[in-house]
Amino acid sequence: MISDKMQKALNDQLREEYFSSYLYLSMAAYFHSRNLDGFANWMMKQSDEEKGHAMKFYEYINEQQGKVVLGALEKPQTDWASPLAAFQDAYKHEQKITGLIHNLTDMAMAEKDHATHIFLHWFVEEQVEEESNVSKVVEMLKMVNDHPQGLLMLDRALGERK
Repeated sequence: MISDKMQKALNDQLREEYFSSYLYLSMAAYFHSRNLDGFANWMMKQSDEEKGHAMKFYEYINEQQGKVVLGALEKPQTDWASPLAAFQDAYKHEQKITGLIHNLTDMAMAEKDHATHIFLHWFVEEQVEEESNVSKVVEMLKMVNDHPQGLLMLDRALGERK
């Protein structure tokens, strides 16, 4: 069983994961509006992945005889100055999520909640991958520097994400 404090923190993280999904869906819509369907595909896949992360929290809370309490989601940003700006925001967002996961891990250790600590280990590793994936696209976009040919080539590559 988890403490009330941990239950609240896990529910807060569940909401953050759903917001992440919502944000990436908004980014996908932005890319669709710019006819960059490969970028949109990448963001749609990311949105789906974040929903999966949220459900891991949902299931864990239930497995620990806790109560899932869904909070309201804020409206995500809907427009960016460029594809690079969108991915830079995505990278900042992943860094924020990493910090939140680390805070949860610290809380689990302080409470000697070994089960939650082990559960969160997967998310610690996942955030390394998340930041790396987004950072790579940021760096490629910096190299492309909004040149149409480079953007189209990167759009094609990002469209291949399964």
